[in-house]
Amino acid sequence: MRSIWRTLDRGVLTGIAAICLAVAMIGVSYGATAVTAGFPTWLPMLMSVAVVAGGSEFVFLGILTAGGSLVAAVLAGLLVNARHLPYGLSVPDVVGTGWRRLLGTHVMNDESVAMALAQPDRPRRRAAYWLCGLAVLAAWPLGAAVGAVLGSVVPNPNAFGLDAVFPAVLISLVLPALRDPLTRTAALAGAAVAAIATPFLGAGLPVLLALTAVLLVVRRAGSATTAAGDATSLADNREPNAVTAESVAVTTTANAAA
Repeated sequence: MRSIWRTLDRGVLTGIAAICLAVAMIGVSYGATAVTAGFPTWLPMLMSVAVVAGGSEFVFLGILTAGGSLVAAVLAGLLVNARHLPYGLSVPDVVGTGWRRLLGTHVMNDESVAMALAQPDRPRRRAAYWLCGLAVLAAWPLGAAVGAVLGSVVPNPNAFGLDAVFPAVLISLVLPALRDPLTRTAALAGAAVAAIATPFLGAGLPVLLALTAVLLVVRRAGSATTAAGDATSLADNREPNAVTAESVAVTTTANAAA
């Protein structure tokens, strides 16, 4: 730990401290809302230590609160946590080896990966990853514990607007990704499917069904991109004038299909 402090500069340390403060505050809301929704005090505390993934924990408890099945809640939580797969591929050199890899993957989260990728070299990436990951591992359960205790003491925490925490946090997680046109299209398609299915299916199932629409949009866009790439490669072997005309035609068709 001493070498980590020496490796990172004050700006990175300040950034990690700010991240932990924000994580703890969200944890307070998470714990309080979980308890006031009827869950036992120990559940948000246990999940905050065992899962360490705020987005999936919010989704899991939100589906159960709405009356959804445990299976649907677990599957939806795993779906949200699927983003950790590319995370692992992006920082394989800082997670560690042997038994350290188990702990390293456990503390992997949005914040620790982002802090690691922002560093210019491997020693700083590793230091930022571990310090941020371990700090979040402490801040998130601490905030959840404080929130769970407050939720069991305060008669009506929803009077402070804590009932809006679930949708507010989920929206904040989604909004940055919607800048990408493909992501925006996939999200709108999934939302439409979920909205149509909600009156007919139990809580949690419309979210899982919405994944089919998202996959179709992504697959269609991928097929169009592949077709455009193949046409461009073929055109490279032909006459320049013919190349230009055919490339424009194929690209236009691909864009229309997308």
